[in-house]
Amino acid sequence: MKYLVWATTALMASTAMTQAGGIERSAQSVGILFEEGTYAELGFAWTDPDVTGNWSLAPVNSGDMAPSYVTPSLSYRMDLTDQLSFAFIMGDHVGADANYPVGTTYPVAGSTAELNGMAYTALLRYEFPSMFSIYGGLRLSQIEATVALPWLGPGYTAAADGGTELGYVVGAAYERPDIALRVALTYNSAIDHTWQSTETLGATTPGTFQTTIPQSLNLEFQSGVAEDTLVFGSIRWVDWSEFDITPPVYTGVTGGGSLVNYTDDRITYTLGVGRRFNENWAGALSVVHEPSVGGQSGNLGPTDGRNAVGVGLTWENEQFEISGGVQYSWLGDTFTVPAAGVGNFNDNTALSAGMRIGIRF
Repeated sequence: MKYLVWATTALMASTAMTQAGGIERSAQSVGILFEEGTYAELGFAWTDPDVTGNWSLAPVNSGDMAPSYVTPSLSYRMDLTDQLSFAFIMGDHVGADANYPVGTTYPVAGSTAELNGMAYTALLRYEFPSMFSIYGGLRLSQIEATVALPWLGPGYTAAADGGTELGYVVGAAYERPDIALRVALTYNSAIDHTWQSTETLGATTPGTFQTTIPQSLNLEFQSGVAEDTLVFGSIRWVDWSEFDITPPVYTGVTGGGSLVNYTDDRITYTLGVGRRFNENWAGALSVVHEPSVGGQSGNLGPTDGRNAVGVGLTWENEQFEISGGVQYSWLGDTFTVPAAGVGNFNDNTALSAGMRIGIRF
């Protein structure tokens, strides 16, 4: 059961983050460290949100402003000694897409924004004889973004490159293989980026500003509860109240306003059950809850909390494992201030699907 069910639960955990709070695209799981031997894994998660709002001052719909997107990942793990192992993890860790359709009278029609962030993480894990282990390493973060707001002045555009910055990861785990128990607590440090920006609002102005990719704490757990059956889950806290994007020209024109910021941290809960059907097949069912925090949301991210359910399936032989999963999310209601009046974003959803292919050497 060890590999087959864990592969499915790992897929469900990663797919669960593709529509999480803030601009999170990855749970930054360290699960690959707990594989055995030499192992490589390639993964993709696709998400198609359906996010629309209605203007309070007129019967005008914003149209679907959230494009679909793909989050790839690549991981590799190997033993260095009997007690020391190494893992490398590459994938999107943050991201955002907004695209209000043109051709409507919604106040921010035509607005677009895109943020892409890639992380490269190298980890070492040391196993003690007492079933405890510790791990840690470094993470390189790269981010870049563009935005266009045709409704602001004569039309505002900006492009910014946050460069490459360094953070760190530390954690500890306890395992009992006889009952498929594992509990892992992982801390991801904050990473400060200095953006080099070019803003255009009539004139083109170069500048710099600071943004912090926030710190996070991730508790992952799983345990066998019956023969060929285990429960799994995670609790993830992210310090999103420290995240703020304030390009200097935009901030000056709007009287000190932020382009993107969050007033509250986010906690995401995942709980599921995995079941091995035979020596080659296993499945999993999971639920996700991210509480809403209330208050106003920004026009570039008009959702607040979510609930989701997902199913996954894994096939494995001695060398390969292939996992696939689907998740459906109900996105939390919120409101924005597009100009005058209010934009009400209610009853929105997202569909996510993921696939992972693993190879043992």
